[in-house]
Amino acid sequence: MRKRGKAGFKINRRRHSGAYYHSKMWLPYRMPNMDKKPIVSDKNDVPEMEKGAQSGVARPSEPSSAGKILVSVIIPAMNEQKTIGAVIREARHVHPHTEVIVVENGSHDRTAKVAAAAGARVLSFPEPLGHDVGRRIGAEAASGQILLFLDGDIVIPCARLRPFIQAVCAGADVVLNDYHGPVNRTPIHPVVEAKHVLNILSNRADLGGASMTGIPHAISQKALKEVGLKPLEKPPLFQVMSIVSGLRVVTVYGIAVGRMNAPRKKQNGKDPLASVIVQDHLDAIAWLTSCLGARAGYTNLERKRIRDEVKT
Repeated sequence: MRKRGKAGFKINRRRHSGAYYHSKMWLPYRMPNMDKKPIVSDKNDVPEMEKGAQSGVARPSEPSSAGKILVSVIIPAMNEQKTIGAVIREARHVHPHTEVIVVENGSHDRTAKVAAAAGARVLSFPEPLGHDVGRRIGAEAASGQILLFLDGDIVIPCARLRPFIQAVCAGADVVLNDYHGPVNRTPIHPVVEAKHVLNILSNRADLGGASMTGIPHAISQKALKEVGLKPLEKPPLFQVMSIVSGLRVVTVYGIAVGRMNAPRKKQNGKDPLASVIVQDHLDAIAWLTSCLGARAGYTNLERKRIRDEVKT
């Protein structure tokens, strides 16, 4: 729910579900800096704001005359021969005009053969590409107007994937899984905490812990053209760049993928991937503060800060 302050600028009131430890939280509002010029940059930086982007524009649910594919499903996979076939079979039924692209990298099993047999277009690489690099490679090869991102080890029924496609057709540009992670634990997992913090700093506390780090999520070709391919290698960065550029970022159907994800082997008692994901969020925060200032555009709430040396 939105409320307007005296100056007319929006204040975010965050709404929590019963699983959250705060029922309500008021956040400081962001005042625009009138001295700053609009941000103009290349494809891998912040794009110019497009008129009407916040409200979104309805997109056709049928393929355009320019191409037959409406939906491109992108699935990075490594050693996922046991699940990749089922993932692809569900993905192929999200829309009648769908292509499935599997980016198979560094596998030592039959992932590529199983994926091809299931009807996917397979892009194979002999060595691991790095975390989330496959998303960028898959997006570069995609021809659909809507890009849906999945993982090769989590089978999600097609009926639960369709709301993501429908949301983009209705005008959204980035559609996130309405899953926020367990926040009632002590301590909170650093990845869950990073997602919430980034959304608050992005002035989108309403998103909670929803993040492009998790699947499923979908983006429009418009978002891809505005933000660029490279930020897809760091999903939190793509997300925050989309928000700052004025694209419409929403959550839809919630899927508790945390419970469906197979536990990763720990190294020295720690999840090796957690530090990578947290660093991606820190990089996104660094980008945000570089664009909007050290306080990410938030005000001091009329507090006067003494920055001079303390007088003795």
